[in-house]
Amino acid sequence: MFSTATLMEDNIQKLKEKANFVRRQILEMVVAAGKGHIGGAFSCTDILVSLYYGDVLRFDSSNPNWDKRDRFILSKGHTAAALYAILSDLGYFPCTELNNFQKENCILGGHPDRKIPGIEADTGSLGHGLGIGIGLALSAKLDKKDFMTFVLMGDGECYEGSVWEAAMFASHHKLNNLVGIVDKNNLCILDFTKNCVNMEPLEDKWKSFGWDVITIDGHSFEELDSVFSKVRSRQSEKPLMIIANTIKGKGVSFMENKPEWHHSVPNQEQLEMARKELSKE
Repeated sequence: MFSTATLMEDNIQKLKEKANFVRRQILEMVVAAGKGHIGGAFSCTDILVSLYYGDVLRFDSSNPNWDKRDRFILSKGHTAAALYAILSDLGYFPCTELNNFQKENCILGGHPDRKIPGIEADTGSLGHGLGIGIGLALSAKLDKKDFMTFVLMGDGECYEGSVWEAAMFASHHKLNNLVGIVDKNNLCILDFTKNCVNMEPLEDKWKSFGWDVITIDGHSFEELDSVFSKVRSRQSEKPLMIIANTIKGKGVSFMENKPEWHHSVPNQEQLEMARKELSKE
């Protein structure tokens, strides 16, 4: 069982090592499956590691349905491989399940679903996760429960109109127990977001919808902790949106900032290069 605490400096290296471990797991899962969204999974890995290993989320892996747990929604469900690697490492289900990722009779499909221990919502159809999270946050308010709800979205996902409908609802109901996170890697499935639909200034958009907004480096554990460690002590009545600037394909040089690695599988030569680079971290 975990509770929040300020991250100590000597834990930074441990989190970096854990993130590198998770990226290696993602790589092997995608290669074994012959499919998977490796680029986006790599971009959000540090965010997920900070949440689950940085004493941010309140949870009990031995009791996934613990009523006092924080709720985490991976709205960008196509990057489930990163979350699966973490949940298995924490003991929600056996690590051997990762070997069968997206294969017949495995519980781990390409997108999260509630049959998997530790998963709160079926996601992958983009634009839905924030609305689900808002429902959970509102229920906590109505039932006078103190759990927090966290929702991780992609920046391309913010094209969806349902995101902004949900954003208005959250601010209207003063859901200060809700934390949204945008994994802003500046790429979507086809191209750079600036070439598809330019969303800038994204920070100002969220502010105009009645949210508190903080922009950070999504690969800096120091900056992630500086925000996450204070979410329970905020005095604001507004929901909080964290815009985390990230790099798609983070950790493997030939994948970084390349649109084609939204959904691609390394060949044998690329696999060896990726393994070598991740072993140096």
